[in-house]
Amino acid sequence: MAQTPKPADPRVERSKAAVLAETYRQLTQSGVGGLSIDEVSRRSGVSKTTIYRHWPSRTALLIDACSRLSDAGEAPDTGTLRGDVHALASHLGAQLGAAAWTSVYPSIIDAAERDPEIAAMQSALHRGLMSPFDAVAARAVARGDMPAGKSPADLAACIVGPLFYRRWYSKEPIDERFVDMLVGSAVSPA
Repeated sequence: MAQTPKPADPRVERSKAAVLAETYRQLTQSGVGGLSIDEVSRRSGVSKTTIYRHWPSRTALLIDACSRLSDAGEAPDTGTLRGDVHALASHLGAQLGAAAWTSVYPSIIDAAERDPEIAAMQSALHRGLMSPFDAVAARAVARGDMPAGKSPADLAACIVGPLFYRRWYSKEPIDERFVDMLVGSAVSPA
């Protein structure tokens, strides 16, 4: 007979929540490089011993906190590739302008270059962020709506690449005019 799992201790859950909230705050303030277990302990009020009981390393804590970062949302289904891509681009553009994860993501990409565990986490975050694009592309292929010569990966790159460029490099606005231009480019034949 299978044992019924013990209910979680509310004190443990509060401690874990405080640690994750403080970790996320530190990440948004100073990136991966600025994350300190000592500071998480001090600011959350949770002892280092308790933190290490639940997360055996700084990387384990980082991975747990980052696993909650992005909200890719649901794949829209407007009935057309153009409508779906426009909805995705608008949603991602809005997130890039307002969501806290956008201040953390560049430091995750940087850390992933040197740490295989963080690289695996970054890859999972990326898959989650791209999943609505994959769903939209699969529906477009099934409807015969995918532009000739364009793969699903090309479609995502036509949208995500320029949005990321504007957010992190050129710092130009991601406005409706820009989104419309991206969508037109993305859904035109290659």
